[in-house]
Amino acid sequence: MTLHKGASPADRKQTGHPVNPFYGEADPVAGMETAPPQHTLPDGPLAPHNAYQFVHDELMLDGNSRLNLATFVTTWMEPQAGVLMAECRDKNMIDKDEYPRTAELEKRCVAMLADLWHAPDPSSAVGCSTTGSSEACMLAGMAFKRRWMQRNQDRYPGSARPTLVMGANVQVCWEKFCNFWEVEARTVPMEGDRFHLDAASAAELCDENTIGVVAILGSTFDGSYEPVADICAALDEVQEKRGWDIPVHVDGASGAMVAPFLDPELMWDFRLPRVASINTSGHKYGLVYPGVGWALWRDTEALPEELVFRVNYLGGDMPTFALNFSRPGAQVAAQYYTFLRLGRAGFRAVQQATRDVAGSMAERIGALGDFRLLTRGDQLPVFAFTTADHVTAFDVFDVSRRMRERGWLLPAYSFPPNREDLSVLRVVCRNGFSMDLADLFLADLEQLLTELRQQSGPMQRPESVATAFHH
Repeated sequence: MTLHKGASPADRKQTGHPVNPFYGEADPVAGMETAPPQHTLPDGPLAPHNAYQFVHDELMLDGNSRLNLATFVTTWMEPQAGVLMAECRDKNMIDKDEYPRTAELEKRCVAMLADLWHAPDPSSAVGCSTTGSSEACMLAGMAFKRRWMQRNQDRYPGSARPTLVMGANVQVCWEKFCNFWEVEARTVPMEGDRFHLDAASAAELCDENTIGVVAILGSTFDGSYEPVADICAALDEVQEKRGWDIPVHVDGASGAMVAPFLDPELMWDFRLPRVASINTSGHKYGLVYPGVGWALWRDTEALPEELVFRVNYLGGDMPTFALNFSRPGAQVAAQYYTFLRLGRAGFRAVQQATRDVAGSMAERIGALGDFRLLTRGDQLPVFAFTTADHVTAFDVFDVSRRMRERGWLLPAYSFPPNREDLSVLRVVCRNGFSMDLADLFLADLEQLLTELRQQSGPMQRPESVATAFHH
């Protein structure tokens, strides 16, 4: 979560503004002559409708989530799903003895994913829900490290330092994992037109202390799939030559809920024996509001038993593997609802429609002549593009800024090493982003391009603005 500081002295000295009598209760007895303080607790309670109005009015200044083309997170669900989530919002997911049916729905979701991802023996696969893919990746990394420690008890702690191999395009949660759990991150930089991890580079960085390799099924930078099967084959050769048995984790935060339906022949999941674990975000292309994720291991051997905790002070004795404790069960219920509601055919139709929108938008943006496409939305429904070589009047940050003025959040950002010279725009198409909205987006983009082409050059901006978007 974002770190925040407390209120500054100037903020703490602010006095409440007078309240319009029509806004709230102006009766002095009710204490509503002035607005409540913003950085200290009020001296007394407010009427519920007044408290609601203050918070509601502040939130009006947030952007429209449906027009946010930066986020992968679901921004639309059916009303019935919203009702179901409201009915479950008071249920604590960790309290499985008190809420056994919610626990049962979680178990069914794990079983469905094990089947979807071709676990060799679905009954032996083990998994859990999480708050999102970040927690799921942390759990997978912990399992990697603990298995490595078990194999290297004579050298760790000591001279051996665990390493994790991944591309420079990984989501920041993997950098956090390596920092928090004292693992050396070995990242493969981007080179030329290769914007993600390749098999040869991954194998080259491995050594006897490598706890695993992370392969991304759907890079957040450009929407492309990493070649999981090729990476596994390269590691097979490493084991044959050097004897190092290095497992693979597939970070399928987005792609693990797209590829099974749109790319069924693509080999990336538990059909590859070297894939030990997979995660996905239920709240991305799993089509559920934030925050729910899933982590699965191919069998109990891939998840060391010593990482699993059992507590009985809530009643019962249910094994858990998590970084946090209490969290709502609403999202798990919503995930099960979505699985039942859509089934395989429904998911295939929804994801195909989303990919069709992405492909259409990419083609039309490429035809404008001002941009060069890096990807076309034919893997994840996501594509990235930059300004064409001949464009000198504006850059991607100008486009992002001007589209924000029209309500669209279109992220602009620089690529990681060794392509920091490349700055791009990225469009994430999600369920609910229709062809009609795509038409409106293109109309706004074409209109502002007429103005941007008249500039003498890109606008100057502080360095912090140019790097404000992070993954």
